[in-house]
Amino acid sequence: MNTYFTRFAGWSAWATGHPWAFAIATAACVAWALSGPFFNYSDTWQLVINTGTTVLTFLMVFILQHSQNRDAVAIQAKLDELIFHTTDARNDLVEAEKLTEKEIEILRAHRAKAGHDKING
Repeated sequence: MNTYFTRFAGWSAWATGHPWAFAIATAACVAWALSGPFFNYSDTWQLVINTGTTVLTFLMVFILQHSQNRDAVAIQAKLDELIFHTTDARNDLVEAEKLTEKEIEILRAHRAKAGHDKING
């Protein structure tokens, strides 16, 4: 199931980010607004757009979050590979995304001090 969801999430993120998706969504909103007089601007008429946008937003949160998580993991893996194979790089930065915020701040402070020492030294 994970593979299918990953493919679906990737395709959905791409499709909904496409200019045509925006055009279709805009056209749907305009069509809904223009249909108001035919439905006497009833509560049901309003409920259609509210329910539709709420459901789509709810589902897109999960799809986009999955895509962002996958992209972040891929980027971290690529950065880790670069760090690991660079002779002057500090290997303690590999998988730094798994550290706590305090540990990351300590690493940043050490890096800033090393950079400052290199400039002044």
